[in-house]
Amino acid sequence: MHVFLDDYRACPKGFVLATNAEECLMLLREGDVDILSLDYELGPDSPNGGEVAASIVREGLFPSQIYLHTSSMYGKRQMYELLYSNKPDSVTVHNGPMSGEVMLRVAAGEES
Repeated sequence: MHVFLDDYRACPKGFVLATNAEECLMLLREGDVDILSLDYELGPDSPNGGEVAASIVREGLFPSQIYLHTSSMYGKRQMYELLYSNKPDSVTVHNGPMSGEVMLRVAAGEES
């Protein structure tokens, strides 16, 4: 499964949309997530992507790959540092959004 956490952007083809932190964490807890793409800003009264990252670390909910598609430089740095410094060796944390190539592979149903 591939999960895209964002409350504003359109969900790329082949991804499951999570519009808030709880939905994202539920998908991570209940499914086998291969790729997770995280936004930081999730609305004024909602937990942000940093809180999702903290839960991933605390609960050991790491997917195989994590991308950070946020426009918040503060949020990107916070999430990257937390995830990268705590990730298992098998996990790749990308300090930026997915490439077009990755999105095309997922949309085509190919393995990441």
